[in-house]
Amino acid sequence: MFRRLLVAAAWLAASAVAAPPLSTIQDVLYKADGSRFNGTLTITWKSFQPADSTAIVAQGSTVVNVLNGYLQVQLVPSTSATPVATYSVTYTSNGRAQFREVWVVPATTQVLKVHDVRISSASTGSGSSGSSSSDSGGTTTPIAESLVVGLVTDLAARPVKGQPFAAGNVAMVDSNNTLTTVSGNASDCVHVDGSSGACGSVSVSFMDADTLSGLVDGVNTSFGLSAVPNPSASLEVYRNGVLQKATQDFTLSGSTVQFTTASTPVPGDTLLASYRTSGGSSGTSPSVTSPQVLCSGSGATTSSTALATLGTCTIAAGVLLPGDRVQIQFDMAHHNSAGGFSLELHWGGTTVLHSDATSAETFVSGRADGAILASSAQTSSQTWGNVLSLGSTAGSASDSYSSGLSVTVLGLVAQATDSVTLNNYTVVRIP
Repeated sequence: MFRRLLVAAAWLAASAVAAPPLSTIQDVLYKADGSRFNGTLTITWKSFQPADSTAIVAQGSTVVNVLNGYLQVQLVPSTSATPVATYSVTYTSNGRAQFREVWVVPATTQVLKVHDVRISSASTGSGSSGSSSSDSGGTTTPIAESLVVGLVTDLAARPVKGQPFAAGNVAMVDSNNTLTTVSGNASDCVHVDGSSGACGSVSVSFMDADTLSGLVDGVNTSFGLSAVPNPSASLEVYRNGVLQKATQDFTLSGSTVQFTTASTPVPGDTLLASYRTSGGSSGTSPSVTSPQVLCSGSGATTSSTALATLGTCTIAAGVLLPGDRVQIQFDMAHHNSAGGFSLELHWGGTTVLHSDATSAETFVSGRADGAILASSAQTSSQTWGNVLSLGSTAGSASDSYSSGLSVTVLGLVAQATDSVTLNNYTVVRIP
């Protein structure tokens, strides 16, 4: 007899341990007219296996009474089942089925509301539909990302769109794990590191700092090159060190550069060009000897009290070389005067400039330099404003530039009623 009692006790203990965990759904249900729901909920399910490997046997059901709107029921979690399982819930009142919906129940020790488990619902009759205190009946509620097994993790692992990014172009994943667009010409081939260049064994030669021939008198608009650019899109024309825009400032025909009337060179102007030509034996990357405008334009506006990006310049891999200098200039405006504001300039992951301005400040300008060393950069910066006194810093940034680098202007305001705007920023490479 004693042995039998021990065996029975052990069997009961094992049964208790093997019972699956339960999640609690507790809520107050109302009808559309605002009165509390009275009736029953018939909850049915099909066979499934939850995460703890206990087996929920073939289709079953349970009936839950709801009195004066109060609902409480415990169910086995279904979101962790393989595959995800659902419960079918029918609301019955006044002797007829009023409402049906589908539940998915997550595993949690916290008390759930109906809207936490409902994924779809539909009215089945002309009576008033039951609804929880947080949801109204007859609606469809999207499934939360957190309820789909592995979705949040998978979304976090995928690369996101970066800058530059353009549809219809070859994409690459840069060093920041963002999708960017490969730059180059339509006839170029893309290398495994994301750079582009001529295809096959065709040799390429470069014309750097080619002086344009022609009379610079403020009237003449036609100037000649020493060779024909090939491809024509490789041509870069500089007027007094400023890169000119094709079609807007000039057009190319063979080896002739035709300036537009608005961009006619005047006495004293210096005209230089860099371009590729077919043939030759160089085959190396062109060395630009004149300043290059890498990025320029206006930025964004923010009313955030946390640092927000106002403008970013992404410098592609292979652009910067030891001995180069990068000059960064930006101008910002402060709107309203409820509080002060702050600004920062980041060189890659290094903060090379930080400045705090008072509520009385309206305009702030900043300048920074990056002297390119063998694998890092030495930096310096200045800021000033109408009220803000001149501030300057010097330091270093260990960020590698060989695989590309981003220069970012950020800002924040002390009061959300204020805003700061990046009016203009320019990033120039000086070889």
